Amino acid sequence: MTSLNATSDIVTSIEADALILGVDAQGTILAHPQLPTEAVAPLQAAAELLDVKGACCSTTVLPGSGTSARRVVLVGVGDGSARSLREAAGTAARCCGTDPDTVVVAIPAADDDGYAAIAEGAVLGAYTFRDYKTDAEPAEGEEPWAGTDWLVASASDAAIDRASILVAAIAGVRDLVNTPPRDMYPGAVAAIAQELGSKVGVDVQVWEPEQLAKEGFGGILGVGMGSSRLPRLVRVEWKPADSKGHVALVGKGITFDTGGISLKPPKGMETMKSDMSGSAVVLHATLAAARAQLPVTVTAWLCLAENMPSGTAQRPSDVIKIYGGRTVEVMNTDAEGRLVMADGLAKAIEEKPDMVLDVATLTGAQGVALGSRTSGVMGDEAIRTAVVEAAERAGEDFWPMPLPGHLRKALDSQVADLKNIGDPMGGMLSAGLFLKEFVGDTPWAHLDIARPAFNEDAPWGWTTKGATGHSVRTLLELFTAHAQA
Repeated sequence: MTSLNATSDIVTSIEADALILGVDAQGTILAHPQLPTEAVAPLQAAAELLDVKGACCSTTVLPGSGTSARRVVLVGVGDGSARSLREAAGTAARCCGTDPDTVVVAIPAADDDGYAAIAEGAVLGAYTFRDYKTDAEPAEGEEPWAGTDWLVASASDAAIDRASILVAAIAGVRDLVNTPPRDMYPGAVAAIAQELGSKVGVDVQVWEPEQLAKEGFGGILGVGMGSSRLPRLVRVEWKPADSKGHVALVGKGITFDTGGISLKPPKGMETMKSDMSGSAVVLHATLAAARAQLPVTVTAWLCLAENMPSGTAQRPSDVIKIYGGRTVEVMNTDAEGRLVMADGLAKAIEEKPDMVLDVATLTGAQGVALGSRTSGVMGDEAIRTAVVEAAERAGEDFWPMPLPGHLRKALDSQVADLKNIGDPMGGMLSAGLFLKEFVGDTPWAHLDIARPAFNEDAPWGWTTKGATGHSVRTLLELFTAHAQA
């Protein structure tokens, strides 16, 4: 079972599979109050023989001579900011051997923020998803992503508690998204939300297909009608007695996206289990707010459907009615995320939250514009700015994007109130304009996390290959700021 703890022991005396130490840009091992000076000299000599230089996240593995560890991992910590420390610890964690039992991290930090970042980075950098590996089945009750005892030298209990909450949330998102779509379908996500919610004391409500039809959720039903595994809407609420505000979240939960009748090419489907990332993020961000006992009400709406082609699937040129009555001409069934999100947004604003944020792997255009590590955020200027500032504190990358009025005309339909695609140029922005139609006067921001939600490339920093859990940290920062406003 994975554990994360602080240690006040002399780090060279702890029997461990690995001891992680920081180095500066010149390759000098950084002093640490629990690292004896006499133990540093032979390690530094070995580092100099190997011409170690400490570029941020560069790693060198040495034998653990003179310590009780089997190996020593030296890692460059960059400028020493929380972000650099998190990425350095995550990179070093992947150099600690296969399935280590114990790893000690003795990288110095200036404050609790730094030590929490080190703890988060180490555990999340070592994350693996092995549920379907026949030679690596975890024991009953064991976490499927690691079984290591992580010891962080000089960290406070508060830093460890904070890191543990974030690790659980981000690893939880990764687990949901990495699970193959055969096993992770709308009903399964709803059941998991109910199970997890009961453990942390949040209220969970599920709209079954019959209730969705009765109440007029035409977007979710339209997208999900081609699948034998029918859609769901899930509401998850954390409402503390001392609440100082209300943030509503809406998450895109397409558990698999074939494109529907507007079928994707085979290559384009390979990572489409990740199209439920938004719903996984808003679920686990809400659970994390409850675990942290944040004094702010958080309501998450998970808009869950499987977009499949079949004889019952919606067709291009069909007209559907979104919750609340507005009609949409479906010109492309692969622009489905905005249809389920429209239902969720229209429902979420009925409760009059202080703000509503939607989180979605919405457009390929996001990656074209901003690349694979930076998400786009659109919406009301004040909320958009608050998201960007929260992301900066959290160490995640969001970039403010506009919603140009001239693109709105292309969403006009001759037969309905609007259509679900607009100008092919600026597709991320026109998708944001579509969603804007369903938020009324509620302060709102749209987070398009399409590429950053799923890493198809090599691991980097605390980000492993596959699902990333991107934007959970930003949302937690935003909740905290809202409670203090």
